[in-house]
Amino acid sequence: MRIIGNIIWIIFGGIFICIDYIVAGVAFCLTIVGIPFGIQCFKLGALSLVPFGREVMTPPRGMGALSVFFNIVWIVFFGWVIVLTHVALAVFFALTVIGLPFAVQHMKLARLAFTPFGLAVA
Repeated sequence: MRIIGNIIWIIFGGIFICIDYIVAGVAFCLTIVGIPFGIQCFKLGALSLVPFGREVMTPPRGMGALSVFFNIVWIVFFGWVIVLTHVALAVFFALTVIGLPFAVQHMKLARLAFTPFGLAVA
């Protein structure tokens, strides 16, 4: 089921979400200050390409002060737009029974897009 879900996800827009994250990551990495944000965009891009069968979790070591600071900067400048996009897509997909698994994946991506620093993808 995981493979089929990922294939359908890619066909119905997952590839475009991944490309958006990769382009944003490259743009962030053009500046030294933006490199940590670019790395998080690459992490989001990898998860958005094949989200089925992968989980977002908090590592056992927790979040440090730098992660909290970066999360605040991320939320203020970029994260809220990405989260709203994923939530809107989740609502759209949740309107049909067939789209419910995709809505769940968009909510997983929204969680990671809200506070990407200090979270890991397994």
